[in-house]
Amino acid sequence: MSKIDVRDLHFSYAKGPEVLKGLDFSLDGRSCALVGQNGAGKTTFVKLLKGLLRPSSGSILLDGRDIAGSSVPELARHVGLVFQNPNDQIFKNNVLDEVMFGPLQIGMGEGEARASALAALELVGLSGHEAVNPYDLGLSDRKMVSIAAILAMDTDVVIFDEPTIAQDHDGKERLARIVRDLSCQGKVVISILHDMDFAAQTFERVIAMAHGEVLLDADPRSVFSQRDVLERARLEQPTTAQLCHALGYEELFLSPQEFVDFYRSQHGSHA
Repeated sequence: MSKIDVRDLHFSYAKGPEVLKGLDFSLDGRSCALVGQNGAGKTTFVKLLKGLLRPSSGSILLDGRDIAGSSVPELARHVGLVFQNPNDQIFKNNVLDEVMFGPLQIGMGEGEARASALAALELVGLSGHEAVNPYDLGLSDRKMVSIAAILAMDTDVVIFDEPTIAQDHDGKERLARIVRDLSCQGKVVISILHDMDFAAQTFERVIAMAHGEVLLDADPRSVFSQRDVLERARLEQPTTAQLCHALGYEELFLSPQEFVDFYRSQHGSHA
C-alpha cells in the first residue's frame, strides 16, 4: 500500500502571500476528498504532488522518498492526475489512442498498453467506443475518457479533479465504484471536490481546507457534523443533511438512503 507524507509544507508564488501554510498530514489507503472554496490551496497542493511546482519549504514523501528529487516524467509513473476539464487533457483522434498514450509514455509495451486501455474503458463504461473521436462524445463521456487514460497507467496515486462534472446519477455511481476499487487495490486516491454529496457518500476521509490551511481532517460524518467550522471554510453540509436539519431533525444524514432507513426504523418498515 502506498503512502504520502506531507511535512510542514509551505508554498508561495514568487514573492506573493503564502498559498499553503504548513500542511502536515499523511495520505494512505483511505480514499480522501479535498474540499474547500476556490483559493483554499487544493489545486496548488496537487500541483506540488505532481512535481509541477516545488515547495517553498517542507516536503512531500511518496513511500518514504522526497519527490523533490524526481522529475515530472518520473513522477508520472507513480502519480496520475485526471484534469478538471477533459478538453485540457484529450488530444488524440480516437478514444483508444487517447487512453493508450499515457501507458506508452511510462514504458508499457504496445500489447500491455492496449490491454490496460481496454480494461480501463470497460471500467468507465466506454467499451465499444475505441474508434470514436473523443470530441464526438458528450462532456460526460469525454470526462470518462480522461479518467480511463489515467486508470490505464496503473499509478500508485490517482488524483481526480472535480470528477463528477457533467455526470448523472449512473455516472456518479460508476465513479464511486472506481474510487472504492482503487482503494481496495492499495492505491492512494485523492479527489478535489465541490460536490459535498459525492464527498460524503463516497470517500472514507475528508480534508477541509481554507486559506492554505487544514481546518478539518476526519471521516465524512465527523467533518460534516461541524457546521461552525464548515461555515468558516464557506462550505455547506451535504444536501440531505441540510434538508433534514431544516425539517427539525437533530441527527446528521449524509445520504437520502440514510434518512429513509432512519425514518423506517422510527415509523415501521411500511412508512
